[in-house]
Order: sequence, then structure tokens, then C-alpha cells
Amino acid sequence: MAIQELFDLRGEVAIVTGGAQGLGREMGIGLAEAGASVVVADLNLQRAQEVAQEIEKLGVGSLAVAVDVTQKDQVEEMVRKTLAAFGKIDVLVASAGVGQWVKAEEMPLEDWNRVISINLTGVFLSCQAVGREMIKRRKGSIITISSMSGIIANVPQAQSHYNASKGAVIMLTRSLAMEWAPYNIRVNTIAPGYMETKLVADLLVQYPEYAKLWRELTPMKRLGKPEEIKGPCVFLASQASSYMTGSVLVMDGGYTMV
Repeated sequence: MAIQELFDLRGEVAIVTGGAQGLGREMGIGLAEAGASVVVADLNLQRAQEVAQEIEKLGVGSLAVAVDVTQKDQVEEMVRKTLAAFGKIDVLVASAGVGQWVKAEEMPLEDWNRVISINLTGVFLSCQAVGREMIKRRKGSIITISSMSGIIANVPQAQSHYNASKGAVIMLTRSLAMEWAPYNIRVNTIAPGYMETKLVADLLVQYPEYAKLWRELTPMKRLGKPEEIKGPCVFLASQASSYMTGSVLVMDGGYTMV
């Protein structure tokens, strides 16, 4: 198979949760640029519709779906709508997630539960619902979005609940990869470092000293650009990574090797 064909996603159908903004939006567009039809699933339906319209301009199919990934019935409805529109699911990118900075000793239980519910339970419910359909077809690629924060503890910001959720996503990814390998379903995770999304950029207006420290601690001396996640996502979705499962693809400018 020629190298161009390995990355070709024409005829494939992908769901991207959290696809209306940030890294999720970039990954959805990247998958569409590789030829896949993309379901943009997000809590914010209006924004998801805007991204779906962008994707359709690339000449592929797209559908916007409102979903709260912490709600099992809504996740299952997302799957039903995808199957009704496109007939199958080849790729899932479980990207919906939230972050927060709060000291562990001061953290309300509600904050802990919210982050774990969205970042971990939401990923599990999405993988479970889509995985059932992939098992039927004996085919699929699932990409979870963890973080370098699942591998290291960040400084100086306090975010123990976020770090714990992302570490758990890495182990969930490996566990599902082991369970579903016999069905020809690959499950891998992308672990980004500091990425200059709008959410992060807005936070750094309040904490400019963090941006300086993060750059100093990153060997490449910069934050990642959101569009830089497109390549790793398409790679893991495509036949280019056909012998990879249970892998953690770290893209952090070298942060975790220091």
C-alpha cells in the first residue's frame, strides 16, 4: 500500500466528542481533510453546527449532535443518530474534557466529581457505546485524549483531579485495547502537553507567569499549536498505525523527557 493510501480516510465515518472547539475541532477538521465524514458531538449544539458546516465545505459529510458525555442515554442517542445518518462508525475520538485549577485541600467534592465524571466517565461511556457497534463489525479505531498530566504532576498549578482523570484515561485506554484487540479494534491515546487553545490563552491572560514557566520547562520553548494535533489524530485513525494499540502518543514539545 502506497504511503498516501495509508493515511486515506475516504469512506470512513468518525465521531469526535468535544468537537465544537479547541483540540476537538482541529481533530474533526483533520479527519475530514483526510476524507472522513465527521460527526461533531458537543454540549454546545450551535457551535457544533458551525464546525459541521466548516467540515461540509471540505466535501465530506458532517452532522452536529448535542451530547452530554456524562449521560449514558445521550451518548447512546449520539451513536443512533450517527448510524441513522451514515450507517457505521469507523473512528471515535473521545475528546470531551474539562480542566480546573484548585488546591487539593480546598477542593469541593463537587469539583472533583465534575472533572472525573466528564474526563473519565464520559470517555468510558463514549467508548462503550461506540465499541459495541465496532465489535459487531470487527473493525474500528478509538482515540482517547489523555494528557501529559496523566504521566507527570504539573507545576505550579494545582489540579490533582485533572491529573488523576487523565492518568485513568491512559489505563482505561490500555485496558480497552487489551479487551477489544480480538475484535480488530485498536484503542490508543494522544497525550498533549501545553497547547495554546483559546481556553488556555484566556487563562494565561490571568496568569502570565505560568506561560513563561511552561515555556522554560519545555525543551522546544513554546506551547503547542492546536492544529498540530491533526497529524497524530489522522495517524491513529488510519491504516498508517495498523499495528498500534494501547499506545500513548505523547506530543508535548519534550516536556516529559526532562
